[in-house]
Amino acid sequence: MRVKLERRFFLKSSRLSCQDSVLYGLACKTHSDKNRDGFISDIGSTQRGASTLVLALFVVVILVTAVAGLLFGHKLGYQRGFHSMETQAQQAIIDGTEATKALEDLRLSNKIATNQAATAKQELAISLANLKELRENQQSLTVENRQVSQLNEIYADVIAEKGGMPLQVLGAKIEPLPENAFEYGFDIGMLSSDGQAKRLQPTLTLLNNDDLVEVPLDPASYVIEGIVRIRGRFMMPSGFKPLQAKLSLQAGGQTVEQLYDWKLGDNVDNMLPSLLDLPEVDESPIVP
Repeated sequence: MRVKLERRFFLKSSRLSCQDSVLYGLACKTHSDKNRDGFISDIGSTQRGASTLVLALFVVVILVTAVAGLLFGHKLGYQRGFHSMETQAQQAIIDGTEATKALEDLRLSNKIATNQAATAKQELAISLANLKELRENQQSLTVENRQVSQLNEIYADVIAEKGGMPLQVLGAKIEPLPENAFEYGFDIGMLSSDGQAKRLQPTLTLLNNDDLVEVPLDPASYVIEGIVRIRGRFMMPSGFKPLQAKLSLQAGGQTVEQLYDWKLGDNVDNMLPSLLDLPEVDESPIVP
């Protein structure tokens, strides 16, 4: 009887143990499923958190890059703008310096032009004054010449009534010039008894002991009615040395010959180098 009870007790215990095992397995399985779901849920949460963190980091990187780009662009633009402004400022200084110099030059030119204008006005005033004086002198000379001409006509009439003035030499000169040239001048006077003009034929001859040379006169003849001034220049023949000069005159049936020693043609000091430097022949009266 005891044995049976023990077996039953053992079986019952075994059954209980088996039931407990089954319950424990179910509980473990349930707990394991719960743990797995929680782990999966934790993994999902971790993944979502990582994605959010990556997204946040990406946004931060974008923001940092944008801020860095803005700062770099601002700095680069500032440097370029500063360099451009500095260049413009330097160019403005250069332009201002050039403009100042140009203004000073303009002021100087204006001052010079003003001085020149003032000088021109003074010269114009002087020229006008001189012109006025010359006109007055010319008028005075014109009147005086008319008076002298009128007086000469009276004298000529008086001389003609008294038989006229014979043909004669009033003045003579022969002067040396550069390049073996000479200048001659003779003042001839004559007034016929009838008061008419006569044809004058002059001849100039150079003489030495052996030869003579006739100087060509230009013009070869003159009309004389009072005073005639014979002027001209000639070249001395090479190797010829005159001792005397003879002037022969024929007019109105009268003949006159006059001899002059060659001392009239002696050299003078301060000779000009060329004939081209000489003025025109002097027509003024010859002073005896």
